[in-house]
Amino acid sequence: MKKWVFWLIILLLLGYGYVQHKQKIVIEKPPEEENQSQDQEVTTQQNEQTIKVTKAQIYKGNLLLVNKDHPVPDGGEATEEVKLSEHRELVNGFIVLDKTIQLSPSLVQRFSTMIGAAAIDGVSRFLISSGYRDNTEQNQLYQQMGSDYALPAGYSEHNLGLSLDIGSTEGEMNYASEGKWLKKNASSYGFILRYPSDKTAITGIQSEPWHFRYVGLPHSAIMQEKNLVLEEYLDLLKAQKTITTTIDQKSYEITYYPISENTSIHVPKNGSYEISGNNMDGIIVTVSS
Repeated sequence: MKKWVFWLIILLLLGYGYVQHKQKIVIEKPPEEENQSQDQEVTTQQNEQTIKVTKAQIYKGNLLLVNKDHPVPDGGEATEEVKLSEHRELVNGFIVLDKTIQLSPSLVQRFSTMIGAAAIDGVSRFLISSGYRDNTEQNQLYQQMGSDYALPAGYSEHNLGLSLDIGSTEGEMNYASEGKWLKKNASSYGFILRYPSDKTAITGIQSEPWHFRYVGLPHSAIMQEKNLVLEEYLDLLKAQKTITTTIDQKSYEITYYPISENTSIHVPKNGSYEISGNNMDGIIVTVSS
């Protein structure tokens, strides 16, 4: 055999071995990637826990929608309310217009924190003209004011215990410093102006510059930024499923889950989260970090 033929065969054999070696490397890589995915899944499971959510959760929480189409759920009426006239320790920095006004201590504390910030800005003439109403009180108001100015018993946010009517000793809230300050800043403290003048067609309620509702952060801030009322915000969550935002260097992830029966969801094992129903068909889970 000629020498050049011999060396040609040797080179061909070496080339074939090199190709086989490269193929072997390529084939062996996917299992490594698969192991990485499994490791990530294990890490995720270690950081999460599974909790059971009952259908009853749809009707609990700070984001419940109460309007002419969605009444306060059975058993959803407030139960922690106290007469402010009998708990003067709760009345700090504001006037109570009526001795019968009732609010939960937790809502009063949130309100006090908010108007404390207003006082620093030189705005301090606040009063509360209405708070929680039971069905009897709401029915009496409905009979007196009519459907143009009041809702039937069970269909008013005042029956829920998360709303209050805020006034000013300066005058009407549309013009008073207190009304202007709240319209601009209330969302930073978890409150929303529930019935703005440009959303009547959506809320079904005429403008009420005195009626504020607690929904909590970050929901109030998102609604303020996007100019949404509660009906629109809940629709947005259902459409997008998940919304993320950062407020004062704190991150939030808000996720809507449709609920038709008792189910399980994943929540952080060590993180902070809140769950609220929407009083319709699902729950909202808010995770903060």
